[in-house]
Amino acid sequence: MGNAGKVMGDFKGHAFPGFILIILGIWWTTKCVLKYAFKKQKPTSHFDSKALFYRTEMLEGIVVVGASLIGILAGQFVPGGPHLILYDYKKDQWVRLLDWHHFTMYLFFGLLGVTNILCSTIRSLPASFSKLMLLNALFVEGLVAFTELFIQANITVELLRTSLFLLQGSWFWQIGFVLYPLNGGPPWDLADHNNIMFLTMCFCWHYATAIVITGAIYAFVTWLVKSRFTRFCPSEVELLKNAEREQDSEEEM
Repeated sequence: MGNAGKVMGDFKGHAFPGFILIILGIWWTTKCVLKYAFKKQKPTSHFDSKALFYRTEMLEGIVVVGASLIGILAGQFVPGGPHLILYDYKKDQWVRLLDWHHFTMYLFFGLLGVTNILCSTIRSLPASFSKLMLLNALFVEGLVAFTELFIQANITVELLRTSLFLLQGSWFWQIGFVLYPLNGGPPWDLADHNNIMFLTMCFCWHYATAIVITGAIYAFVTWLVKSRFTRFCPSEVELLKNAEREQDSEEEM
């Protein structure tokens, strides 16, 4: 499983972005299910959630910007880091390009956070700007996020995106363990066929775990919203149920 070759970078360089992506995936899953659940319950003015979600968008943007700044500063100014020097003219070589790759990733996530703040404070800005910045910040997930520019309020597409965030976050950790074993041993031999077979299966297990987490969050949040709404407005819930039954009957006809 081991390989004596030298691998650039370290475990923390994968663990931090993986942790951030997992937290974002859980939060975005919770948020989109909350929106769907509130819309499904059709809350009255007492349960108007628009102002709440505007505030959470701003808070989310602040957190993303803060995490991006931490990632940029930590990657640049740790001992041995590039310290914002891209090219060493004395040695005639690039300076730690892997750290600059991480810098670029954090930069685009920072722009995503800034866009969230602007869209939540300037109501004239279209919400799709945030989706556009998310598209720029991602690759695999961007294929799904791109469709959200055109398919509005589709919880299936949103949950697919958030589950992919969870996948990417946990996979960062997995790759960190592969390249930089915590026991101090050499990195895995990626030319070994058995290692490749295991990582292929492991990737599928990570995605299965992401789907299970997404489903669990969906079930819990919808149950929580429904139970709270029923407790405070039982009469209105009954009226809404009757209205939905009539609408379903009309659609069947």
